[in-house]
Amino acid sequence: MAKDKKKNSGAADKKAAAKAAKAAKQEKKAGKKEKKQASKDKDIDSDAESVDLDAVLAQYAKEQEQYHAITEVACEPPSARTSSTIIGNPANENELFFYGGEYFNGATAQFFNDLFVYNIKKDTWNKVTSPNSPLPRSGHAWCRAANTKEVYLFGGEFSSPKQGTFYHYNDFWKLDPNNREWTRIEVKGKASSPPARSGHRMVGFKQYIVVFGGFQDTSATTKYLNDLWIYDCVNFVWHQPKLQSARAVPDARSSFTLLPHDQGAVLYGGYSRVKAVSGGKQQQQQQGKGKKAGGGGGGGGARMVLKPKVHEDTWFLRITPPPSDQPSTTLPVVSWERRKRPANPPNPPRAGATMAFHKGRGIMFGGVHDVEESEEGLDSEFFNQLFVWNIERNRYMPLNLRRPKANANKRAAQQAIISRRDRAKADEEELLANLKALEMKAGGGAAPDSESDDEEQKRKNKEEEEEESTKVEKERIYEFPHPRFNAALTVQGDTLYIFGGTFEKGDREFTFDELWSINLNHLDGVAEIFKRELEDWQGSEDEADSDDEEEEDYSDDDEGEAEEEQSSLASPVSTAPSTPSPFPPPKETPTEDDTPEDEISALTDTLPHPRPFESLRDFYARTSEAWQNITIDELTKSARGVEKTPKEIKKLAFDRAEEKWWDCREEIRALEDEQEAAGIGEVVSLADREGAGGGGAGVGRRR
Repeated sequence: MAKDKKKNSGAADKKAAAKAAKAAKQEKKAGKKEKKQASKDKDIDSDAESVDLDAVLAQYAKEQEQYHAITEVACEPPSARTSSTIIGNPANENELFFYGGEYFNGATAQFFNDLFVYNIKKDTWNKVTSPNSPLPRSGHAWCRAANTKEVYLFGGEFSSPKQGTFYHYNDFWKLDPNNREWTRIEVKGKASSPPARSGHRMVGFKQYIVVFGGFQDTSATTKYLNDLWIYDCVNFVWHQPKLQSARAVPDARSSFTLLPHDQGAVLYGGYSRVKAVSGGKQQQQQQGKGKKAGGGGGGGGARMVLKPKVHEDTWFLRITPPPSDQPSTTLPVVSWERRKRPANPPNPPRAGATMAFHKGRGIMFGGVHDVEESEEGLDSEFFNQLFVWNIERNRYMPLNLRRPKANANKRAAQQAIISRRDRAKADEEELLANLKALEMKAGGGAAPDSESDDEEQKRKNKEEEEEESTKVEKERIYEFPHPRFNAALTVQGDTLYIFGGTFEKGDREFTFDELWSINLNHLDGVAEIFKRELEDWQGSEDEADSDDEEEEDYSDDDEGEAEEEQSSLASPVSTAPSTPSPFPPPKETPTEDDTPEDEISALTDTLPHPRPFESLRDFYARTSEAWQNITIDELTKSARGVEKTPKEIKKLAFDRAEEKWWDCREEIRALEDEQEAAGIGEVVSLADREGAGGGGAGVGRRR
């Protein structure tokens, strides 16, 4: 009886505590609503018809003129933002540039025009201020010039705080990566230039900057674009190439992928809204058959609506520069060529998946797939998978992280031994060079300038090695960052960098305030460069309200589940990528989107190819003679009449070997995973083992 009373008393206390906690939550929620309403009342005129965005931007420009010189000072990492841009400094492999973007907290939007510089080795951030820089914007595009070490930026958008009115830019800028100076490129005379837009893409090819697509938003309607513009960096003029009327061109779109190619550029995917008929069940069936829907059918009258469309097509933009004997003002010949559907593309199709270029490949991350439930809302699935798109063979493969293996320490020790041998050899070479310089000096001669240059270079290399050894190792996780879309991506020095992005849950929008890096060579985890949590959402919390209403039956289990749900965004979530069966690569022909056939592996041609667990350095050391012979044969057949020095031939041979190594990387990595699963840590040919004097083939077989 006493136990029953104690149990009833404990249950009553627990119930009273639950009611008190619920009352406190409701009071806190009421306070939040009052705060939101006060904020709304305060800036209720921010989206009034009288808002003059030109005046707002003029005020920004006036404030910017207060900076009398370009300054660069140490700072904290960039604040949370989306639709910003990130790019590797083309003049310094140790730096990244961040510019622009916007942040929406559920009530108002804020736009940025900050230029940040991240030093990769030192792990430091600097902020650049300048009297002449682009105004705040998001949705802009920039790219590296192919023939110069400069960065070009075009377009973007700006809006009132409540996003009631929009402004699109059509200004064109050039950034000097060395002195951080912005220069606005003006259009001379009556020459035309691309109309204002955002969501477009840019790419550099030889002396040209290519701009395609995007959209224009007038608050009432959204117009998607498919016009093509080319800027000549030598003659400093825009032109819109004339395309053959009989040839197909890509549909209008934004947020697509545009990557460089040695003969132009390649385009994949994108997003747009297209007109469609919405009505009853019968009308929807007619729409699915491609017929125009009529009235009736038991579902209400038909009407035209804009439906979202995720594009999955691939196009090749061929740009043929004018012959060298033509005047420099001669325009290039430009044409679009439709390719077959890529092999093994990400499934389901996704919007907002961003891609960065890396040695003939596109590296894709994230995206969102929307399933329309009704006219009032969408059910969305977000992704954090990493894919590689081989541009030449037009096929996708998923990239998976590789956790450290049991033999990782042994392999690291072997690498350390090799590194020590290399350093000992370098020290020996340096000692011999110094002795030679002393002998020449004693004999009355002077040491050649080349040797002093070599010594200076060796000193620099030694300093870099010491700096690398003192570098702080970043925290590493073995799952991809939280699912998101519209993340900013770039590759610098074989490392992929992922900045920001957006995730939605119910009516709430999360903007990630973080930067991650992934070594594309090793895929040995994701390094966290910085990460900050945000708690300033001021938008709707209807989903949270409904969750609170369901907590009437209070229990410890329910409380635990709620805490787990609240922490789901604080910890990274990995969506395990499926492993689709490989499809053959398509040929570059302007045909329909059929499934490709007769795929050719990069490992089955007659060229030398890498072995499992073989680094680029070891691969070239083993096959350098073959690559040099291939290069000499190609130069002989090309009949260019240009003689190359042995040093130039070696450089061309190494470039070919590196291209092949990366082209085979995904297939070789798959073989490595299979062999590691079977307990094989290294593959050495019998010829190599015999050449090393290891006791012959018979001993190797017995092992």
